Amino acid sequence: MYQFFVDPSQIDIPDRCVIIMGEDVNHIRNVLRMRPGEEISVRDGRDGREYRCGILSLGESEIVCELRFIKEDAVELSAEIYLFQGLPKGDKMEFIIQKAVELGVHQVIPVAASRCVVKLDGKKATAKRARWQGIAEAAAKQSKRAVIPEVTEVSSFARAVGMASGMDVALIPYELAEDMSRTKSLLEGIRPGQRVAVFIGPEGGFAEAEIGLARESGVLPVTLGKRILRTETAGLAVLSWIMYLLEA
Repeated sequence: MYQFFVDPSQIDIPDRCVIIMGEDVNHIRNVLRMRPGEEISVRDGRDGREYRCGILSLGESEIVCELRFIKEDAVELSAEIYLFQGLPKGDKMEFIIQKAVELGVHQVIPVAASRCVVKLDGKKATAKRARWQGIAEAAAKQSKRAVIPEVTEVSSFARAVGMASGMDVALIPYELAEDMSRTKSLLEGIRPGQRVAVFIGPEGGFAEAEIGLARESGVLPVTLGKRILRTETAGLAVLSWIMYLLEA
């Protein structure tokens, strides 16, 4: 079943009516070629509820649906995971965001670490963020997420560790860290309701000074094993591990 996100104002529960507008109208009409009577899933991206609807009419600018029933879905992870991702080269960030959303991340914070080759500012940064947010929304639709994770503006490393210092758990995989049993213990200790920060470095990893600043802020260096993982692999490995532990 196809899922779409709408603004809460487009859901009228008393009148059992849901209106779909924007780019999804063309997608439903001309790409999916859906017809009146077909059922779709609608969410507002905020309250976690699924609104199961039947299409009533397909106009040029809006699609009118009948609200059939509301389903309380526990599809989100029981802890909020914040991915602080060092800016990678090329289009790797798009892949990382897509897969992180599928795995249940709550928010993605792009980080301008010292070893980042990519430099974003001004209009370029605004355009990139809009592109990344669109990828997050598409991934949320595809994976039937209850919310659309936010991709924030690019943050400095110092600001990022400041944000993470107030969270319940904050981890930074580091190639010189040791003791996998400690990594296992920290990840297995994550509990429902907690806010968890995961830092992933760009190509080349984090600088030693950044690891020092992270330690001072309560962000704990951990190992992910004996092999060096690429930036587009490391975060997904951690998120997969956390998802398994929270949903097992």
